[in-house]
Amino acid sequence: MLDGRERKYYMVGGKGGVGKTSLSSSLAVKFASAGHKTLVVSTDPAHSLSDSLAQNVRGGQPVEVNDTDGMLYALEIDPESAKAEFTQFARATDMSGGARDFMSSVGLGGFADSIADLKLGELLDTPPPGLDEAIAIAKVLQFTKDEKFSKFTRIVFDTAPTGHTLRLLSLPDFLDASIGKIVRLRQKLTSATDAVKGIFGVGEDKQDDAVEKLEKLKAQVKEVRTLFRNKDTTEFIIVTIPTVLGVSESGRLLQSLRDEDVPCKRLIVNQVLKVNVDDFKATAAEARDAQDALVARLSGDDAEALQKYVDLNAKALKAAQAAVTFCSVKEKDQTRALQMCEEDAGLNSLNRTDAPLFDMEIRGVPALKFFGDQVWR
Repeated sequence: MLDGRERKYYMVGGKGGVGKTSLSSSLAVKFASAGHKTLVVSTDPAHSLSDSLAQNVRGGQPVEVNDTDGMLYALEIDPESAKAEFTQFARATDMSGGARDFMSSVGLGGFADSIADLKLGELLDTPPPGLDEAIAIAKVLQFTKDEKFSKFTRIVFDTAPTGHTLRLLSLPDFLDASIGKIVRLRQKLTSATDAVKGIFGVGEDKQDDAVEKLEKLKAQVKEVRTLFRNKDTTEFIIVTIPTVLGVSESGRLLQSLRDEDVPCKRLIVNQVLKVNVDDFKATAAEARDAQDALVARLSGDDAEALQKYVDLNAKALKAAQAAVTFCSVKEKDQTRALQMCEEDAGLNSLNRTDAPLFDMEIRGVPALKFFGDQVWR
């Protein structure tokens, strides 16, 4: 990953709550530390990249990350404004009830019905899931074409949860159908009189401009899909946690990625609790033995003096037993989940790394560097 020359784009994805932001940030720090000009981008609507880096990187422009000697930049993209542009045309051209009634009264009811049948407003007013992430990635691609940002040799995407990532791959087909309806609507409006056009508030130039914008969006989304499928320049990294639910979803994600020809060869199992349960059991056993010994002496002359030690040891014993129970359950769950990784015909073909669960919050460049050194080896 550090030495390759062609591979530039790394997509870090998986279900929500598995640590994608921490892992993508730590990977970006790792690249930057190795001498790569790196950009890390959050395309998740629920941004947490600024929190991970302990620095505000909002605003829609790459921001230099502190303590990286100018080697790392970060960016959170808010795609809401671009989505608004996408729906604006639908609102402007949708057939309202009043307009349909008027057109019917002047003998153009069939024309009104044919426009209404397109259901343009219904189709575009609620954009499909995945459109926000596709727009965000498309914007990043436009950034990289700017000479000012062509310096980046590594770009790491902190992606939205699994469903968004998969749905954006089918967006070009959706947009083909949508824009086809818009073009047909344009043809119908062109054939109407100028007065009828005025009813809709859409002139020839405005209509052409709207179609041009959507055609441009479609081209950008196709570029994103092409990027995802480029085995030379792109790699998708799946992140999960050691639970049955997490591993099961990762298996489905991998199959979907392969169905779409998206290159993926790494699996990160994050938050693996690495403790020796036997140590906890031994500690609990020692606490029980000490408690038994103290209780046995309570009947003697020093019973009153010993009582406080009995009470303190009882608290320690309770904590030790709770630790044993927790670690035993976690160990059993993790063992089952990791076994699933080995048995799944798809997941066991990936290069798997188990990332430990730390007793500290991974926040800020120093912590991310430490975390990255444990994971990206």
